[in-house]
Order: sequence, then C-alpha cells, then structure tokens
Amino acid sequence: MTRLIKALTPLVTVALVLGAEVVHSRYIGHYPVTQEPRFAWVLVLAFLMLVTTYAAGVTEQLVEPRARFARAVGAVVSAVLALSVIQLLARAPLVPLFVLGLSSLLVMVATTLLATFSERTRVHQGTQEQVVAVVNLDDQEQLRHDMRGPLERPAALAEVVPAKAVVGNDEHPEPLIELVTATGATLLVLDREAQSSEELVAQAARLHRSGVRIRTLSLFYDQWLGKLPISELERIALLFDINEIHRPVYARLKRFLDLVIAGPGLFALVLVTPFVALANLLGNRGRLFYSQPRVGKDGELFTIHKFRTMRPGGPEGQWTAAADPRLTPVGRAMRRLHIDELPQMWNVARNELSIVGPRPEQPQYVARLAEAIPFYETRHLVRPGITGWAQVKYDYGASEIDAIEKLQYEFYYLRHQSLLLDVRILGRTLRSIAGLRGR
Repeated sequence: MTRLIKALTPLVTVALVLGAEVVHSRYIGHYPVTQEPRFAWVLVLAFLMLVTTYAAGVTEQLVEPRARFARAVGAVVSAVLALSVIQLLARAPLVPLFVLGLSSLLVMVATTLLATFSERTRVHQGTQEQVVAVVNLDDQEQLRHDMRGPLERPAALAEVVPAKAVVGNDEHPEPLIELVTATGATLLVLDREAQSSEELVAQAARLHRSGVRIRTLSLFYDQWLGKLPISELERIALLFDINEIHRPVYARLKRFLDLVIAGPGLFALVLVTPFVALANLLGNRGRLFYSQPRVGKDGELFTIHKFRTMRPGGPEGQWTAAADPRLTPVGRAMRRLHIDELPQMWNVARNELSIVGPRPEQPQYVARLAEAIPFYETRHLVRPGITGWAQVKYDYGASEIDAIEKLQYEFYYLRHQSLLLDVRILGRTLRSIAGLRGR
C-alpha cells in the first residue's frame, strides 16, 4: 500500500496542476485547454513541482505532519519562484496567476496528506521487517553497524547469531526455527557458512514454507542497504554485467543525459563565475580555479577542475575532511551549495566525467587502495561522476576506511546501473543540495 501511494503521488501532483488549468480554461479564460504555448508551460510547472517536492523530502519516512507540510510549502514556493524567474526573463505571463495559486494550494495539501497517510499505513501494517541473521562472528559487528545507517527498506535486527549456534542437538533439534518463531522474525538472512550447512538450509526451507522470507547476506545488503558487503566484494566482482560496458544503448543514453545537463551547467558556470571571483577577492584570496589529476575510466588520468575552496599553499595529496581547517569561509559556503562543482561541467562536456558515477580519486590514493584491495580497480571500468550512489548514501570519505565503505556502494551502482537509478541519484543529489548538506 505504501509503495502504491508513493507511486500515485507524482501522478496526483500532475493531475492537480492540469486540473487547475482546466478550471481556468473552461470557466474563466474560455480558451482550449491545450492551447499552445500555455499548456506546455503548465506541464513545466508540474515538472518543477515534482522536482522540488522530491528534493525537499516531502515523502520521506518518519517526518512529522507539520514538518512535512512545511517542506511541501517550501517545495511548491520554490517551483513557483523558478517559474516566475522564467516569466521575468521571457517578459510574458506564461501561466495564469489563478493556475499558479490554485495548483500550489492543492499540491501542498495533497502531497502532505498522501505522504502522511502512507507513513501511518506503513506503521499500522508493521511493514518493517524483523530480521534474524545467521552470520559469522567476523561479520556480525559490521552488520550491526551497517543497519544503523540509511536503509532502502525498513528493517530491524531481531537477532544475530553464528551458524554453529543454531545447529540442532538432541534437546533442540531445530534451534533456528525456534529462534525465528520466538523473535517474530519475518526475514531470515544466511551467510555463506550457513548456506553450506544442509541442516540449516533444511530449517530455512521449513521457515520459508511458513511465510518467512529468506535472503543471502549479499542479497540482503543489496536490497535493504543499497550496498554490497565487504566480505562478498571480491567473490562477486566479476559476476554481474556492467551496463555501461555490456549494453551500448545505455551508454549512449547516459552520454546524452550528460550533455543535456552539461549544457545548462556550463551556462550556469558562466553566470556564477563573476560572483565567485568577487567573493574570492573579499574572503578567499588566491587563484579562482583548482585543478588536480584524477583517475578516470580505464585508469586514464585527466585533470579535474573546481572552484578553489581552500587556502592556497596547503599540502598536496591529503585527505579532505568534512570540517577541514584548510577551508575558507567562502569555500565552505560554496561546498554547502555545491557551487565548487560547477567547473566540472567542462570535464563532462569533454567526456572525461559523467554526471553520475563513482567519484574520481587522486592517483596516489588509487595506488594505495588498489594494492590493499585487489578488486578496487573494477570501479574504473566506468566513467567517474560528479555525483553517485556512494555520495548520496555515505556522507563523506576522509580515510582509507571510508574509501572501502564507499566502495560497497559503488559496487552496488555498478551492479544496478540504469537510467532509472541515475535519475534516482540525481533526485537525491537535489534533495541534498536543497537541505544544504554539502561537504
């Protein structure tokens, strides 16, 4: 039910905007509803509302109704302001004020009500999976840690045990079944050791017949956490297709999407550069741009370009921390707004970067990580990106440990590469920018 409501929300948004236009055309303006170019701009308004409501996180879980309505108001106002700017530049009223006002009010209320109903339905139905995981001792702490992070599906760990703890004996012939029954678990996760035990697989089969869902550890990480477990990375590094390599149609469409976004991005870069230069004179003195070699597709080096955000003369090749003392106040503001990333649109235009992909690293880091992790260079089979699944799922990487953490998300992206996933990543990136959650 909750997934159905979420799927209906964008359709309702479009329907309400079009409905406001129908009312105005029939009863106020007396013109054909599909009259050009007005109808096209009404669709633009609907699209802007879809983007801003997603970016504002109106449909996120565990949000209070008041906060949700405030997000909806902010999102709709942002969409109207964006269209107003377009109208000012065009020097023409592209969408009637009646349509703007009525559709704004309806979308604010409807998206809030739908999202709140979806959340309450989820809680009422108890859709959060209760998980029993049969995992070896080495991976148990990692699993507990990962479950405290952002999840793609609601779940909670009811119990984590090693395989030997649920092997039957004379007193308890089926301890795994007893454990799942006692905890009320709805999902059983088995690591490789558990899967190799015929007895545990037989118990799992009985649980499966009774309605308990069964997943391997790798598949659980994939579906519920949006990443791949460290213990599985090397084993499955070659066991899935990478669409950018194995599906040429996807690669061409992805390049087209890059160019569609890079065009306006380069225009924004031209507009923003004078203001960044002025801000540098006031509080970030030094060269305007920062250029650095990075490792791209197939391990080839290229030079990445950004607006400089740190004091000049600092040590090269040092990990950048989230609250790095080298950041200037102006640089920190640019990072929060992601303005420092705009020059990379030139790299996208040159086909050195993609909009979505694994983040390109410095050569010295790649050399160290490739030596420590034999399968690390698999990430270089695709073009690196300005944003990516690891960036929207993991806050910041400032060490080799963080790099390994991010690699788990990057492998997930490689495994599931698609235009739909790319669009989801772009949406979450917009949500991050709207929440000023930049680096």
